[in-house]
Amino acid sequence: MAAAADAPPAEACALCARPLGRRTEWHHVVPKSEGGRETVPLHPICHRTIHACASNAELARVYPTMAALLRSEDIRRFVAWIADKPPDFHAPTRRKAS
Repeated sequence: MAAAADAPPAEACALCARPLGRRTEWHHVVPKSEGGRETVPLHPICHRTIHACASNAELARVYPTMAALLRSEDIRRFVAWIADKPPDFHAPTRRKAS
């Protein structure tokens, strides 16, 4: 997702708070398909993890803010795990079991 033209350069990931690396992805806090407009900068791995842990409907209804998302047990475990990794760290992302 592209950044808005007037958005200031981001320095930290909105999920894990680590410095951003070479690639930044922009995440709609409430998905566009659910009427969301606000975007936040994320590492690609953080962005994939959000979407692996919650559907668009869940993001809109259960986790409509980054603070709410950070209360998710799966997200908290991920943030603790990724905390000491370098900004451009990459690993496969698994979807939560249904």
